[in-house]
Amino acid sequence: YFITKEDVKSIFKPRNKFAHKGTFGHALVISGSYGKMGACVLASRACITSGAGLVTAHIPSCGYTILQATNPEVMADVDSSDKFISDPIVLDRYDAVGIGPGIGTEADTQNMLKGVIQNTSLPIVLDADALNILSENKTWLHFLPENSILTPHIGEFKRLDGDASNSYERLEQQKQFSIKYKVFVVLKGAHTCITCPDGDVYFNSTGNPGMATAGSGDVLTGIILGFLAQGYSSKHASILGVYLHGLAGDIAADHFSYEGLIARNLIESLPEAFKQIALSH
Repeated sequence: YFITKEDVKSIFKPRNKFAHKGTFGHALVISGSYGKMGACVLASRACITSGAGLVTAHIPSCGYTILQATNPEVMADVDSSDKFISDPIVLDRYDAVGIGPGIGTEADTQNMLKGVIQNTSLPIVLDADALNILSENKTWLHFLPENSILTPHIGEFKRLDGDASNSYERLEQQKQFSIKYKVFVVLKGAHTCITCPDGDVYFNSTGNPGMATAGSGDVLTGIILGFLAQGYSSKHASILGVYLHGLAGDIAADHFSYEGLIARNLIESLPEAFKQIALSH
């Protein structure tokens, strides 16, 4: 399938006048390490800008001041470790969990990820270093909660599931991966490809080469997580996420050029992207 504006409008749920922040869910972003707190700032800001009612970020203690100063709307849950995340995380009070941007691959961080996978039935959004950890511990793929969402770029997908000789083979490989592990795979790139556990495939129609910049993927993780927290299914969260991420990129490119576009511009352009969907609903 090719994702169009009409498809997205049919999925999108307008807000009820009497809604409150509890209506739109509580998302947890597990992200950041020493030198990579920007990933957490971007993912958590994208999450709350995509409509989540509440967002908490679990971070190493070195990131506390950074997060509180840059994202006052996001709550901080601070790890006992200073430079990376190591603590077991209680997930009971959250509606959706995203993990991976900037977390690194320390042994204690790997154990934390294993605990998250094994101790929740919630669909998880996994990106970046969470995928790199999984690629080193492939047996853990069998323990992923059903309908989890993995958002690799091509290099991360190669590490997870091996190389393909051409794009057609890679598409089939991606589809079989989704079916085998009962997860959604959002393979990032031009016309980002979403494969589903039922074998369906969706190609995105928005986005541009200006989005090939550091942090763009962290923003996508936050957006998809925000939709999951709001109660969208994993399929609909993935479709809405990639379409609005690309649409925000197209809006940002009009303002900043392909070369000048940076990841925070995607978040700044999200409200305009929502207006194009919601106001034409």
